[in-house]
Amino acid sequence: MPPIVEPKLTDLDFWAQPQSDRDALFASLRTAEEPVFCPRPDGPGFYALTRYEQVTEASRHPEVFSSEPTAVSLVDPPVSISEYAGSMISLDDPRHARLRRIVSRSFTPRMIQKFADDVSALAARIVDDLVERGPCDFVTHVATPMPLQIICALMGIPESAYDDVIEATNAILAVGDPDHVSADGKTREQVLGEKFTILDNLMTDLGRLRRENPADDLVTALLHANVDGEALTEPELRRFFSLLVVAGNETTRNALSHALALFTVNPGQRSLLLADLEKRLPGAVEEVVRYATPVTWMRRTLTRDHALSGHTYRAGDRVILYYNSANRDESVFKDPHTFDITRSPNPHLGFGAPGPHFCLGAHLARREVTVLLRELFRRLPDVHATAEPIRQRASFINGVKTLPCAF
Repeated sequence: MPPIVEPKLTDLDFWAQPQSDRDALFASLRTAEEPVFCPRPDGPGFYALTRYEQVTEASRHPEVFSSEPTAVSLVDPPVSISEYAGSMISLDDPRHARLRRIVSRSFTPRMIQKFADDVSALAARIVDDLVERGPCDFVTHVATPMPLQIICALMGIPESAYDDVIEATNAILAVGDPDHVSADGKTREQVLGEKFTILDNLMTDLGRLRRENPADDLVTALLHANVDGEALTEPELRRFFSLLVVAGNETTRNALSHALALFTVNPGQRSLLLADLEKRLPGAVEEVVRYATPVTWMRRTLTRDHALSGHTYRAGDRVILYYNSANRDESVFKDPHTFDITRSPNPHLGFGAPGPHFCLGAHLARREVTVLLRELFRRLPDVHATAEPIRQRASFINGVKTLPCAF
């Protein structure tokens, strides 16, 4: 049977449309009996996996649905940036398993507890500053400082580099957004290469410093990590650094921004949360992540012919796992378009689907969002957005650029 051809998913104008418009298209694609193919004018097209069962099945079989050569781009990375972009998120086992094993061992219980304490102290300072400042942009003054300062403290990044880190992560993940397009006519590849180079140089400098002066941070731990005689190579260390900085900043920042927007337009859910903050906050965080789905999709490439949902995909075919659509799948979630903090069970795919690539930082992200929302609603229970969020013009990340707030 011929596939359904859906060009909208490659059009950034579609991703700038209201949530309801995007939800309507994905709802229709989930009910389609034929596979959904998305042509691209500048290269190979891809198939869209929009159902929960499709996304989870592909995630469980990395031997068929490969993360190589990239999991995060519709196009294969050019040589100019492939040396930076080849982090473990775009690798398969055994290389992926080796890197993840080494990195996981670096997150020692003592380090985790240290940064758990840091999260609580930072949340208090952020809300202190908000109280003193008054009405402001929530993204800039509340949502951004939390993950930025935690990740930078975790890695030992100096405060003087914060602006460079945020600028780099914005440009890397929001490709196509006019606010992150070079004003001097540079190509997308040139801009990405520059931003990855900034992070690469930062890691090189930190690595040199920590070899001479070890500290209680993750860079020091990674430099000295040794699992069964294996350690990270210099390129692997730089690539993981870029992955952690980019993913750790952007996803948590956007989850926090969406949380305020959602509780503003759903006052009944806000009242429900405030009636028993400690009991309902964990469920509220999970529902924010499901509903917002900060990371919209990941790419996989077929290693061999494989049948899925009645269609045989061929070796070399590209498929996109749409987490945002899977998190709205009516066969799994009752009233999926309703924001419901009491939803249970809530097997969302906001941190990826079960499999070897499930988000390594999910625990830290949950803690950051939980602690800041607790501090925020405990001290400023009426904090709210005063206008609709201005979203990034991007498909990979469900990003929020600005969100004015008051209390």
